[in-house]
Amino acid sequence: MSQHFNYRHLYYFWVVAKEGGMSRAAERLDMAVQTVSAQVRELERSLGVQLLRPEGRGVVLTEAGHRAVRQADVIFEAGEALPDLLREGDGGAPVVRLALGISDTLPKLVVRHLVQPVLSTPGLRLLCHEQDFSDLLGNLAVHKLDLVLADRPAPPHAGLKVFNHAMGSSELAWYGTAELAVPAKKRYPKGLGDVPVLLPATNAAVRPLIDRWFAQHGISPRVAGEFEDSALLKMFAAGGMGVFPAPVLVHQQLLAQYGVRHIGELEGVVEHFYGISTERRVMHPLVKRMMDKAA
Repeated sequence: MSQHFNYRHLYYFWVVAKEGGMSRAAERLDMAVQTVSAQVRELERSLGVQLLRPEGRGVVLTEAGHRAVRQADVIFEAGEALPDLLREGDGGAPVVRLALGISDTLPKLVVRHLVQPVLSTPGLRLLCHEQDFSDLLGNLAVHKLDLVLADRPAPPHAGLKVFNHAMGSSELAWYGTAELAVPAKKRYPKGLGDVPVLLPATNAAVRPLIDRWFAQHGISPRVAGEFEDSALLKMFAAGGMGVFPAPVLVHQQLLAQYGVRHIGELEGVVEHFYGISTERRVMHPLVKRMMDKAA
C-alpha cells in the first residue's frame, strides 16, 4: 500500500458517500463528475482496497467503504463542527449534533416522547429529516443520519447493513372532539360507525391492524380522510372532521394539545416503535441515551 495518503481524496470519497452518488457529490463540490471519480479511484489505489462498486446506474459502498466512511465521519464532521466550537467561546458548551430520520408515518407526539431524554443536552443541535421510509434507510446507510425512527423494522436488504432496535410500543385508542366523542361512545365500539373517521394512510404499519379491528367488530367506517402525516391528521381531527386512533402512550399530550376526548380502546391493536442504526452496538452517546431510556 502506498504511504502517500491524501486527505483531499478521502474528503471527495466521503462527500460521495454522504450524497449517495458521484453526480450529487460533484454538484456539492462544484466539480466535474469525472474529476471526483478520478480522485476516488486515486484514494482506492493509495489504500489498496475497493471502496465503491457499481450498482445499477450508481455506486454503493463495499465493506471497506463502510469502514472508511466511519473513520471519515470522525475526521470531517469534527472539522465541520470547528467553527461552531470556536464561536461558542471559552467555557461555552460544544455543539452536539444529532441527525434523526423520521418516518412520515410515525406519530409526531411519539417522536417527541422518544427524543425527550436528550432535549436538555447542552449545545444540542437536532437535525430532523422526514422522508419516505426507503429514502431514510438509504441516507442512513451512507451515514447522513445517526438514527431513523420508524413504526416498523427495516426489512432484510442485501445492499443495506442496518440494525433494528426496539424502542417501545403502545396500545391505541380512539379520540375526537366532544361533538363527535359523545355519539361515538354511546354504543362503543359500534358507535364509531355513526361518526366520520380519520385514519393513517395505508402505508402505515398499524393501518392493517386497524382495518382488521373494524372487521372483527362488524363496523363499516365512514372514512372522511387518510393521512401520511400524523400531525396533519390530528389538526383536522381537532377541527371536528372525524375521530381518530392514536397511541395511548401520548394520551395526556393529545388531550392538552388538541382538546380532544378519549372515546375507547382498540383492544389488541398495538403500535411498535423502532430505532434503526448502522451499528449493532450504538456508539453515538445521545442515541444510546434514547435507547437506554426507551428500554
